[in-house]
Amino acid sequence: MTQLATFGAGCFWGVEALFREVPGVKSTAVGYLGGTLQNPTYRDVCTGRTGHAEVLQLEFDPAVVSYDELLNVFWEIHDPTTLNSQGPDHGTQYRSAIFFHSPEQEAAARASKARVEALGIFPRPIVTEITPTSTFYAAEDYHQQYFEKRGIHGGCHVRRHLIPR
Repeated sequence: MTQLATFGAGCFWGVEALFREVPGVKSTAVGYLGGTLQNPTYRDVCTGRTGHAEVLQLEFDPAVVSYDELLNVFWEIHDPTTLNSQGPDHGTQYRSAIFFHSPEQEAAARASKARVEALGIFPRPIVTEITPTSTFYAAEDYHQQYFEKRGIHGGCHVRRHLIPR
């Protein structure tokens, strides 16, 4: 039986590309979550007035990859210490966020954040929000698997193996 996980870690194109490489991730969709406008478009979200984050929602098989392992990938592909920005992208839509789907995911996300903070991997405090999921709005078709459709490998995010296994 599969489960859902939802992460915001900057530009959703790169986030999706990296998570699609993780064994046990069955499907992915990029979209918008955490805002106030119903059925937002990319143009709406880019105004910064809707409150949505660019997110990746993925379906995974917990018999192959655990939620904790997905959290490790999340921490390793972006800078969770920058408020509302990742690299050259700035605005609330690029915030670092974990949107949990169950009390178990919330507990795991909070424990993971505490563990990463205790490791001292990042030079500044982690600002990642951990909040319940809300309505997920899939982004326009041209955003889905953006890099893959264009034959781009690597994209705008890099996975740094920082967390001891």
